[in-house]
Amino acid sequence: MADTYDAIVLGAGAAGMFCAALAGQRGRRVLLIERAEAPGKKILISGGGRCNFTNIHTAPDRYLSANPHFAKSALSRYTAQDFIDLVERHGIAWHEKTLGQLFCDGSAKQIVAMLRDEAAKGGVELALGQDIADVGHADGRFRVTTGDRAVDAPAIVIATGGPSIPKMGATGFAYDLARQFGLKVVEPRPALVPLTLGGDDVLFRELSGVAADVEARCDKTAFREAALFTHRGLSGPAILQISSYWRHGEEIGIDFLPEREQGWLSEAKRSHPSGTVRGLLRDALPDRLATTLAERLDVDGDIGNLPDKILSAAEARLADWRFRPNGTEGFAKAEVTIGGISTAELSSKTMEAKRVPGLYAIGEAVDVTGWLGGYNFQWAWASGWAAAQAL
Repeated sequence: MADTYDAIVLGAGAAGMFCAALAGQRGRRVLLIERAEAPGKKILISGGGRCNFTNIHTAPDRYLSANPHFAKSALSRYTAQDFIDLVERHGIAWHEKTLGQLFCDGSAKQIVAMLRDEAAKGGVELALGQDIADVGHADGRFRVTTGDRAVDAPAIVIATGGPSIPKMGATGFAYDLARQFGLKVVEPRPALVPLTLGGDDVLFRELSGVAADVEARCDKTAFREAALFTHRGLSGPAILQISSYWRHGEEIGIDFLPEREQGWLSEAKRSHPSGTVRGLLRDALPDRLATTLAERLDVDGDIGNLPDKILSAAEARLADWRFRPNGTEGFAKAEVTIGGISTAELSSKTMEAKRVPGLYAIGEAVDVTGWLGGYNFQWAWASGWAAAQAL
């Protein structure tokens, strides 16, 4: 005889824990199943161990999805301020870093402890270290088998995330389950991930460890933050951001001097005719990077002796230096996954599958992916909240 619940939540990450806690507090009998031995493992490593738990600039246009409107409903009904209020009720001190990113003053453990407290308040039963052997559906009820135990409920929530960071136990389980119930899945790919360089760009790998504040572009999207050269290619916040928009075979453009206005080299020619391009670059960029760029530009000698046309071409290249990445570092290094359970299959208000009543999907399992900097946590809280109101 299976144990009976009002709802079964699969996955004790950010979205799953939050959804289970809120549903429990609404009087539902909730079972939260997690295959790891402890909940919130990805939360603990986020934000350098301090959990970048939301972003005060959260808005739907900072999320990627096949349907850019899907996230609007949940994000408008459970906001960054709502989560900040919860954090403050639990006495967790926080601070804002750059670009609206909020972090714990102490540790990400505080966010996990808060979610556990909220789950306990809702009487949620937590089943840890449980591999799911089977999920069945008949007569309007879902039956989940784990090891030697079977449980059932009229509602089930897929909150098992995507395949990013497999060493943390991440898998494509959510997609397998969605397909089992006939839901479409948007092809998943790594996002917020370092890019790798090959061909002529390999020379830039020699700059491994060098960072600079740049503007990275892909098509019409641009991010102004730090870029970092690695032994495999390019990383740093600006690159991680642009990686979500980049597709294999495309180029990205880097403006190495985003604060410089057009004509700055010609102006320098008039004011410091005995200067060199290399010297000017060294004033603005790390030495090794400046030297490499100057060598690739192949502009030697005093700038006073160089035609404006040559200087203008060098300036244009520095403002839009083209790289053609040959790939990414994959799901192993990706912070999140783009793609997932198609939003066309779900209600944007409740996160319930339109064709399978009682089946819900939330968080990273769904085809909604935020920018770097707390946006994906806010989607976890908002989508979890939306589903909990409907359970």
